[in-house]
Amino acid sequence: MDQWIIASEFAEVAVGIDSDANGLRLRLEDLRGGRVRYLDALDLEAVVWQPDARLQELLDPSAGRWSDEPRDE
Repeated sequence: MDQWIIASEFAEVAVGIDSDANGLRLRLEDLRGGRVRYLDALDLEAVVWQPDARLQELLDPSAGRWSDEPRDE
């Protein structure tokens, strides 16, 4: 699987295409924390259609990543 690394001073993520499921999907791996997430076409379309305010709320790391609250895996 080919993958690309997208990094900044705040995050480092490996992005690749996974074909092991019933169709192609995006494989995202947080290289600092090791967490992996797969997004299929429907997931990606849902992200594209989010209003900017909702997307900013979703991407706020203090809402989940840096919280002391336990997360659902």
